[in-house]
Amino acid sequence: MKIQILGKGCPSCEKLAENAEAAARELGIDFQMEKVTDLKEIMKLGVMMTPGLVVDGEVKSVGKVLSSEEIKELLN
Repeated sequence: MKIQILGKGCPSCEKLAENAEAAARELGIDFQMEKVTDLKEIMKLGVMMTPGLVVDGEVKSVGKVLSSEEIKELLN
């Protein structure tokens, strides 16, 4: 599974990345984490607000920091 965190590295982006990693580990998912900081790449995905969460190429969340529990629901 490929998990992408979209954003320039702000505290919200870092917290979303931390929560996504925790959720994937708790579920025992084999995953690859990628942080996308290039605004052009972020916009190509149709995301205009960060942080963003993308799982296997599908945008799952935009503009908010999801908890690890919320992310686990999206990963299942």
